[in-house]
Amino acid sequence: MLALGFATPALAQDGGALFKEHCASCHNRGVDRAPSFAVLRKMSPQHILEVLEFGSMVSMTHGRTTAERRAMAEFASGRSLGDPFSIAPAPKAMCRTSPAFSLDASQPVWNGFGQNLTNARYQPTTSGLAAADVPRLKLKWAFGLPGDVQSWAGITVVGGRLFVGSIAGNVYSLDARTGCVHWAFDAGVIVRTAISVGRLGSGEPAQHAAFFGDARGNAYAVDVATGRLLWKVSVESHPTARLTGSPVLHRGRLYVPVSSSEEGAGSLPDYECCKFRGSVVALDAATGKQIWKSYTIPEEPKPFRKNALGTQLWGPSGGAVWSSPVVDESRNALYVTTGNNYSDPASMTSDAFLAMDLETGKIIWSHQVTARDAYVSACRLTDKTNCPEVNGPDFDFAASPILVALSNGKRALVAGHKSGNVYAVDPDQQGARLWETRVGQGGSMGGVQWGSAADQQNVYVALSDLGRVMLTYTQFTDADRNRGGGMFALRLSDGAQVWHTPPAPCDSRPRCSPAQSGAVSAMPGAAFSGSLDGHIRAYASDTGKVVWDFDTVREYETVNGVPARGGSLDGPGPVIVGGMMFVNSGYTVDGGMPGNVVLAFSIDGQ
Repeated sequence: MLALGFATPALAQDGGALFKEHCASCHNRGVDRAPSFAVLRKMSPQHILEVLEFGSMVSMTHGRTTAERRAMAEFASGRSLGDPFSIAPAPKAMCRTSPAFSLDASQPVWNGFGQNLTNARYQPTTSGLAAADVPRLKLKWAFGLPGDVQSWAGITVVGGRLFVGSIAGNVYSLDARTGCVHWAFDAGVIVRTAISVGRLGSGEPAQHAAFFGDARGNAYAVDVATGRLLWKVSVESHPTARLTGSPVLHRGRLYVPVSSSEEGAGSLPDYECCKFRGSVVALDAATGKQIWKSYTIPEEPKPFRKNALGTQLWGPSGGAVWSSPVVDESRNALYVTTGNNYSDPASMTSDAFLAMDLETGKIIWSHQVTARDAYVSACRLTDKTNCPEVNGPDFDFAASPILVALSNGKRALVAGHKSGNVYAVDPDQQGARLWETRVGQGGSMGGVQWGSAADQQNVYVALSDLGRVMLTYTQFTDADRNRGGGMFALRLSDGAQVWHTPPAPCDSRPRCSPAQSGAVSAMPGAAFSGSLDGHIRAYASDTGKVVWDFDTVREYETVNGVPARGGSLDGPGPVIVGGMMFVNSGYTVDGGMPGNVVLAFSIDGQ
């Protein structure tokens, strides 16, 4: 039975029966990564319909009519699709003036997911924020994301402007110092990637573009000065394709990683699992024209066997690229990490480091860390009909690789893995293993989830080890409440542990977890990590001591007047630039606390 307690529109009454039949078994019981019914009630009906028709639920509702999907979206949200729902900024939120945008190479930036082409997530230029100042960080402004229940898109700060996407489909250009809005672009679909900003061509006056991807497999370029669409192209036609890893701009080409939600969709016993293959697509940055597309699994999926119900199964599949690539100019190579397979037979390039030729996309070498990892969500559900025979552990890479220089003159690619291991391989020796270090027990939600940060000596690793997938609002066990979390510093040269800081215990708030799943960021003397408990903390680089702690879970008065609240911290991680630190708060995918706010911190809030 549904415990609603909400008034529902008359048009959604049939949607209630449909929801009970097709959705309640997951969303009412907190199964897998399904948002709870209470979280759905905070979403717009437009967003829910988008997910049903084009997102992770597309295969779950493939047998429903358009009218039925609309009814379910209205029922789940408690609002009619005809209700006004605006995500456009209010006039008072707009900047009074918008100075001409310029990209000054001498000024500090945080461009894209990894800060630079090596994905180090390290800000070498303190520019007004030294390690001694970190304990004095105070909130300067907060920006509310309308229509959102989580703030999971990566933040970019370039040329004094902050760029961020949203679940509601807006991409915002904000003034980094004040949070006022220069422009908002409505993509109409979830934008999760961080934005990469760069110049188009060499003409004068200079034109700059902001590049990003959406949850339908589309890549975009919009004018940085105005937010005007320059081009939009589909990089993958599979209905479950999505772009989660940030595109990377280099010498006139945009390199776009492609992932998917078929791991969840493929769990239905009448679904022909699976045909999606991860890829990287190289586009001409000026036009969006495809230059090359390289699949992480070279073989096309073929009929493999039939499941117990007689549904045809396909393979190999999977190998999604969830994270942002590394560009290696010296080797003319692109490096990515890959996800698990979705079906049998398992491939040799899943759960792997891959090197691709920048010019052609040809795979140069691969280094697999977990073999035979074929997995869909059915493997942990009651109905395991579509679970692959190998039933892999789901130990894929969600974290980006980091390219680092070692003290002995060699180089390494370093990445954390959901198995709980951190790996280093040699990009100059065909990906030969250099070291591996275990920091956690691992699991479907990590291990190491979204990424680490590295300076010249260490890699700073946050541990997830989330106890259960999709913890509900109702009641945690003590094991759920206290499992996971903690920060590690590992020496880049050999992976030896330099220090470990245990997680802080959770309080009694609903859905609290100490797991630290989000990406780490660093600067000279300090590393920052957020937690599902809603705290953002700074750790001393040399000792691991917590030198600053801010609890983001509260209501905020925002500069744009949108009601906003902080929640769990997960996903893209904080950004450090221009004497300030920025972070988004609110994440529900892995059972965290909802929230819809972007926060900006400065020394003493000045």
